[in-house]
Amino acid sequence: MPRGFGRGNWHGRFRGCGYRWTIARQSVLDVLGKATRHLSAEDIYMQMHKVNPGVGLTTIYRTLELLVQMGIVIKSDFGEGRARYEMAEGPKGLNHHHHLICTGCGKVIDYTDFIDDEVELLQRTEKGLSKKYNFKISNHLIQFYGLCQVCKNK
Repeated sequence: MPRGFGRGNWHGRFRGCGYRWTIARQSVLDVLGKATRHLSAEDIYMQMHKVNPGVGLTTIYRTLELLVQMGIVIKSDFGEGRARYEMAEGPKGLNHHHHLICTGCGKVIDYTDFIDDEVELLQRTEKGLSKKYNFKISNHLIQFYGLCQVCKNK
């Protein structure tokens, strides 16, 4: 099981960073861990409210910001006026992917089947930027905007 998965591992990671392990944090991670799409804070609230009605939306926003800061959760903006969240790691380890975002219908496609040219270009770009700005890059987020097949054919 990769680092971070399982309640004991999360608890230790929080304590190691100087944070308390709370029911709200556990619940947010449970919801995101089971998600099959990118969730907004409101989506998380609606799912959590069924099981844990005592947790408010403000607590969820604060928890999400902490999880992003800790690198456990990724925050994305798909141009719809609200942030979307997903786990940085999945059950099989790192969950690195890029997004294709349809400007017609808002559909978001996650893709991980990177072509060799793309991987090579990103590696050269990261290396060049690291050297140019004396900056240690730990991750990146790439989003492509356009029209999905359905919207393109309308």
